[in-house]
Amino acid sequence: MRKPTTNRPATILLTALAPVSWGTTYAVTTESLPADRPLFTGLMRALPAGLVLLGLARVLPRGAWWGKAAVLGALNIGAFFPLLFLSAYRLPGGMAAVVGSVGPLIVVGLSAVLLGQRPTARSVLTGLVAAFGVSLVVLKAAGALDAVGVLAALAATASMSVGTVLTKRWGRPEGVGPLALTAWQLTAGGLLIAPLALLVEGAPPALDGRAIGGYLYLALANTAVAYWLWFRGIGRLTATQVTFLGPLSPLTAAVVGWAALGQTLTPVQLTGMALAFGATVAGQLGVRPPVRPSFGSAGQVVSVPSGLTPAAPRP
Repeated sequence: MRKPTTNRPATILLTALAPVSWGTTYAVTTESLPADRPLFTGLMRALPAGLVLLGLARVLPRGAWWGKAAVLGALNIGAFFPLLFLSAYRLPGGMAAVVGSVGPLIVVGLSAVLLGQRPTARSVLTGLVAAFGVSLVVLKAAGALDAVGVLAALAATASMSVGTVLTKRWGRPEGVGPLALTAWQLTAGGLLIAPLALLVEGAPPALDGRAIGGYLYLALANTAVAYWLWFRGIGRLTATQVTFLGPLSPLTAAVVGWAALGQTLTPVQLTGMALAFGATVAGQLGVRPPVRPSFGSAGQVVSVPSGLTPAAPRP
């Protein structure tokens, strides 16, 4: 049985680097990548990263984990990436961020159902404050709403939220680290996207040096490293703690827009940034570090982390 994590602040800070990295996605997508290719962009972000990590981990799933890895890969990567880029292409980045900011509230509800963690008034209020803060940050993003873009953003948020909670519920097989788990999901998700990209969007577009650089950044730093940190964090923190780091993504996007794209930040936006960041910090406080589950030789859970009350045997 692995020892519980003792250095929780360091784990939180490292996990936070993932949404900070993801906050650069909109800028890279709109400034460097071919337009209107959400499936191809999702494929180029997921599959190369998954194969690189798979080569480093040198571990394949066993038994039931082939199915679990496929499910998690579909939720966290295969569905999430195309929907995310579809919303990025069809909505202002700020509006997509507002829709995505409801993720913590979805995870709080799913954690009650799947992890036996009762939602508290504090967690719900913190989630509402985070969403309100993000909405203030992107308040100036005007324009007509695109129904497809909004639905894509909602579906992406729901997919990632379910994937986060299931990743926490299922844990990892004995002897398997977060690097392998990340590799499985990215590879499975990329393989799911590949035929859809070819069928819907046709042959890959011609890429210039700017686009190649953008895809390399997304695949390596923005995906391989960031998702490894994210899934590592899910294994060491509660699902609610992890998802409350999500608002750092739109906050980073706002800062990148100000610093790199010449956008301005108004007093209202700065107030929203303070609220969202405060909610992110509040989401990490007052939560007892989880004890990791112990796994038997076949990968089944033989002891349950304190604070969890499973309603049924784990699949």
